[in-house]
This record gives sequence, structure tokens and C-alpha cells, in this order.
Amino acid sequence: MDHHSLPTVRSRAVLAAAAAAGLLAVTVASAPATYAASKVPHRVHPSPSHFTHGRVDNPWFPLKPGTRYVYRGSEEGVPERDVLVATYDSRTVDGVVCRVVFDRVWKHGRLDERTHDFYAQTRRGTVWYFGERTANLNRHGHVISREGSFMSGVDGAQAGIFMTPHPHRGPSYRQEDYPGHAEDVFTVVRRGAHVVVPILDTRHALLTRETTVLEPGVVDHKYYVRDLGTVRELTVKGGSESIRLVSVSHVPRP
Repeated sequence: MDHHSLPTVRSRAVLAAAAAAGLLAVTVASAPATYAASKVPHRVHPSPSHFTHGRVDNPWFPLKPGTRYVYRGSEEGVPERDVLVATYDSRTVDGVVCRVVFDRVWKHGRLDERTHDFYAQTRRGTVWYFGERTANLNRHGHVISREGSFMSGVDGAQAGIFMTPHPHRGPSYRQEDYPGHAEDVFTVVRRGAHVVVPILDTRHALLTRETTVLEPGVVDHKYYVRDLGTVRELTVKGGSESIRLVSVSHVPRP
């Protein structure tokens, strides 16, 4: 599953080691190993006139241009740093003007992955995910894979719902809808979840569960905080990856 920016957890993480080191300070809710994606309906995004032309200000996933998020953690014991920037750029995908998010992941201090993600929000506040252009790099900085890339409206891919305006427990949504390549599904587990990261400690987070038929048995949890966005991602079953938000800053317009 992808960070998406943030984000979702792009690989698997090290919870046992983090807990032993006193780094894991969240309560993990139990969750089934898989979710039947076939039960989650495919949705066609509204017409372009229903969108805000690049503005994304859903309080659970705001993408104010110039905001820079830095996450740190590990994957299978390998230190990981993830830097995500809500850029000033927009791009039209499948007829809809999207905000461009630039996401880069370093492992052992080396750039391992770079991704451009495309998000758009309806006037009622639902954030849709219109695709991503991702590249995995080798130690020399050469692209070795673009697997997971997709664009709504191309080769049967469709935009997916990334965040609703008033998330509540129960419903499941397809975040990515490109069969065989990108098929993330998320479900709201609860509101009022407790999460601790270096920059905050709150009991008012939104907790979601993410699964995909492409990685059976793997379950990721993500924590969102109002007016901030994603603050924590971790694998709770089928792997071990964990990242936490360590700083938020503003990048001036070029």
C-alpha cells in the first residue's frame, strides 16, 4: 500500500522493535487480516464542475500549498525518512483540476522513491485521489520500477475516495481503483483515537484501516488529526513498517 501521500504506508514496518525502544505510543485496535474489496463499490467521480479547482481544505486532509511534512520511522529495521510537500502546482487529470503533492522517501540516507500524487476535492468536501506517478530508484538514482503508477481515466483506472468531509465508523471506500496495480481500500475504525508523535499527543485522532487485495493479510493503520492531516502510519498485521510526523513547516512559493 502507498503512503499517498501521505500518503498510506508504502511498505511494511517494525512495530516490535519500536515498542521495545519505547517509540511506539499508540493503542492499536484489532482488525481483520483482509477486507473483501469486491464488497466495496466502484464509484465514478463527479463532473469537473463539482470540484474546487485544486483547493483541498478538508480538515482531516488539508493540502495547503507550501506545507511540508516530514515523517521518520523504519521499514524492516531500515531507517526511513519521508518528506511530503503540498506544492503550488496543479494538474488536470480526467478533466478535474488536482493539487499536486510531491513525496520522497529516503532509506539509509539514500533517495529510494519519489512520487507525484494528484488530489482534488468536491465543493462538499470529499477528497478524491486521481492517481500517482511513482518511481523506485536504485543506489545510483536510476529508475528501476514505476509499478503502482496510475491516472484516473487511463487504462481503466478510476479516481478513488481518499477522505470524506465527515468521516464516521463503518463505511469502506476504494482509495485507488486500478485493478491489478493499485487497489487500496480504507475503512474508518473510530473517531477519538489516541496517538502520540513527536509534535503532539491527542485523544481526538481519526483512525482508519487500509487493506488491498494485492497484499493479502496485510493491514495498515493511519491516524489523522484535524487541521493537520496524517500524523502516524503503521503496519499492524502482515509486516512491520512505522512512520511518525516529526515536523511541519512552510515552503515559500518559488
